[in-house]
Amino acid sequence: MKRILIFLFPLFCSIGVPVFSQDGKWFRWEMVGALSVQEDQVLKDSVEVSNFIRGKYRELYGLGYLAPKEAVIKTSKDSLWLRVDTGEKFEWVSLRQGNVDPVLMVKAGVDMRRFSGKPFDYRQVSRLFESLLKESENRGYPFAAIRLDSLERKGNGFSGALDLDSGPRITFDSLKITGDTKTKPEFISRFLQIKPGQDFSQKKIDEGIQQIRGLPYLKWAGEPELSFQNEEATLYLPITDRKINSIDGIIGFLPNENEGGKMLITGQFDIALYNVAGTGRNYELHWQRFNQLSQTLKISGFEPLLLGSNIDASLSFSLLKEDTTFLNRDFRLNFGYRFNSDGYLSFFTRRQAGDLLAVFGLEESTQLPDAGDFRFNNYGLNYRHIWLDDVFFPRRGALAQIEFAIGNKNILQNTGLPPGLYEGIELKTLQYYMEGKFEKHFYLSPRWGIFTRIAGGMVENENILLNDLFRIGGLQSIRGFNENFFFANKYLYLNFEPRFYFDTYSYFMIFADMGRLENTVQDFGIDSTFSAGMGFSLETGNGIFNFIYGLGKSNSQEFALNLSKIHFGYTGRF
Repeated sequence: MKRILIFLFPLFCSIGVPVFSQDGKWFRWEMVGALSVQEDQVLKDSVEVSNFIRGKYRELYGLGYLAPKEAVIKTSKDSLWLRVDTGEKFEWVSLRQGNVDPVLMVKAGVDMRRFSGKPFDYRQVSRLFESLLKESENRGYPFAAIRLDSLERKGNGFSGALDLDSGPRITFDSLKITGDTKTKPEFISRFLQIKPGQDFSQKKIDEGIQQIRGLPYLKWAGEPELSFQNEEATLYLPITDRKINSIDGIIGFLPNENEGGKMLITGQFDIALYNVAGTGRNYELHWQRFNQLSQTLKISGFEPLLLGSNIDASLSFSLLKEDTTFLNRDFRLNFGYRFNSDGYLSFFTRRQAGDLLAVFGLEESTQLPDAGDFRFNNYGLNYRHIWLDDVFFPRRGALAQIEFAIGNKNILQNTGLPPGLYEGIELKTLQYYMEGKFEKHFYLSPRWGIFTRIAGGMVENENILLNDLFRIGGLQSIRGFNENFFFANKYLYLNFEPRFYFDTYSYFMIFADMGRLENTVQDFGIDSTFSAGMGFSLETGNGIFNFIYGLGKSNSQEFALNLSKIHFGYTGRF
């Protein structure tokens, strides 16, 4: 058997391409032989001519014409006529599997039928090698090498076999954290699914680096490094803690107008603790009460990698007391799975309960009030995909999230209302809702950027209640309005916010928010909102100060200075 070595080298490299004058740009490419093509081009300069010729030769090689011959028919200062004889077409007779493991071939997605009776394309061979080597380095053999063996020419055909040298089998030894962080190596090891004794996998390392970028409480202090010794690999991670834990609050004491001689406690308190004890656990508490009759409370906890599995668990409880109208409670249990470095899928079960608070004077009502007593048990899915460069303070990239849930809602008969009001109403019905958002950060320059967001949602039920509806308005949705200003069973809004960065995490901004809201419960119809304003975000040594001034217009609010809203606050971080 005769082994041969093929050198594919474009002949035009040895032919001088004329340096065109500023006005001369005519070029003709002519092929003869098996392919007959003539193509005239008007090109900018000799660089474009050279690139054009290289592209044509790559096409010929891809079709199996490995030995084209060229001749210059005409050349001058401003023109070039090149004729190329394609020559013979070479094909694969066969390419055998050789010593490559059949399982490796399947995992790499290699189809050897592409190398039987097909044109000889060296690019396909390159892709074949790349696929096998990539799969090898994810199966414990990062130093594998591959070549063609027993390569033989038979007329215009080639046959050969694959020869894979796997090299030494490498396993993970340990994972070492070299930065200043309280995060435990055991947690990072479980989070990245990199454990001592496992086969080395470059894919796990690459995805792990991306996953760490998705943890808001960690940041990179340098580039990760790999060390190979005694057929073992050690991964060094230079990560440090980021000041993301926050605590802030305002406490006020006012005279209680309903109970003489007593004080009314008002205010706001927020605390968020991340990566507690270096284990990835997160806890949050948010409480707000600005008058005697209304307040909100939300408590949540997050446990990563539950019981050593790859499943995360979270639990939350929220309460909303809307003056003397209704009281809502929301209990949610969530199980999530991170199936790649960017995507996160979660399944949840949720119980929502609402109760009327004040029914005095409704004993003689002829119709049910807008709000009501209900219990809604639902199950749903949530999917989030992140392409952000920094999940805590992004400058470029995008985020998409969608949630859907469905379940049975039971309307409870309130004993303070006439029983006849419930006649003819189906008390147990199917209810579902859907919400989604997409955020995009445009990086224009180190000083300039644009933040955009579009969000929408809908809830459907034949007996929908006021306290079933979404609450929209405020700093996190449509600015220029009070928090939770709108009730909506359908909503869609757009945020547009150009930013000027005068420091790494500090910027001035202007904004415009547009929304379309629908409230069929109160027969408000369609409300098209618009708001605009300006503000800034200032990073200090131990926190962030935000100030936003906005004006909003809706069916129930005029676009007027005396109705402008100021959103401001300082969040201390540690």
